Amino acid sequence: MKTALVIGASRGIGRAIAERLAHDGFDIVGTCRSNPERFQELKQKIAELGRSFHALAFDIADRKAAEETLLGHFGDGAPDVLVYNAGINDDDLFAMMTPEQWDRVLHTNADGLFNCIHPLLMNMMGRRGGRIIAISSISGQTGQPGQVNYSASKAALLGAVKALARELARKKILVNAIAPGFIDTDMTEKLPTDDLIPQIPLRRIGKAEEVAGAVAFLAGPDSSYITGQVIAVNGGLFIG
Repeated sequence: MKTALVIGASRGIGRAIAERLAHDGFDIVGTCRSNPERFQELKQKIAELGRSFHALAFDIADRKAAEETLLGHFGDGAPDVLVYNAGINDDDLFAMMTPEQWDRVLHTNADGLFNCIHPLLMNMMGRRGGRIIAISSISGQTGQPGQVNYSASKAALLGAVKALARELARKKILVNAIAPGFIDTDMTEKLPTDDLIPQIPLRRIGKAEEVAGAVAFLAGPDSSYITGQVIAVNGGLFIG
C-alpha cells in the first residue's frame, strides 16, 4: 500500500493535496502544529475514498519533536511520497522587520524542510525509491517587497530541492518543487485581488486543487524522468 506524508495538511493547499493523493490511491499521514482534532472532517472524507488517514501533531521548527514524532510513526519505514507544504508568513518592510520576525519565518519554512525530511531520508534511501515534493512560492522565484523573510525561506527550498535531487538520483528518489502564485487560501484572503488579477495573464486567482494536481503528477508514474525541477502554478504571472 502506498503512503504519502503531507506536512501541513490541515487546511488550504495541504488539505487539497491530501485529498487528491487519497483519491489517487495513497494512504495519508497528515501533520499539523497542534490539535489533530481539526482533521476529523478530512479523515472522514479520505475514508470515503477507501483510504486511511493518520494525524501527527508537532511544531516543524522543533527539530527534536519532528524527529521523535516522525520516527515514532514510521519506525524503520518511510513514506512513498513526502510533501513538504508547511509555511508561515510574518510580513513587514525589511527596515522595520524584527529579528524575531526573520527567525520565526526562516526557522519554520526553511529549517522545517531539514527537520521533516532528514529523519526519514536514510529509510527512503535504503528502500531505493520515493518522491519528495516541496511547496515553495512565486515569492521564492521573484522576491516580494515586504516579504524578504518569506521570499528568502521559499528561495531556500528551491536551492535545497535542486541539490538534493542530484544527491538522491542514484537512490531512485525524485525531488521536485512546486512554486504556486496567488492561490485562494486563508493566507491570501486579505490581499487586494482587484489589483492583483489584472497582473495575472489568466486573469484569476488559482485554486488549491490546481496545486494539488501538480503534486499528484509529480507523485505519479508519469513523472518518473523528472527530478530537480520547479513547476510554476501561477497563471503566467512569472515565466522563467
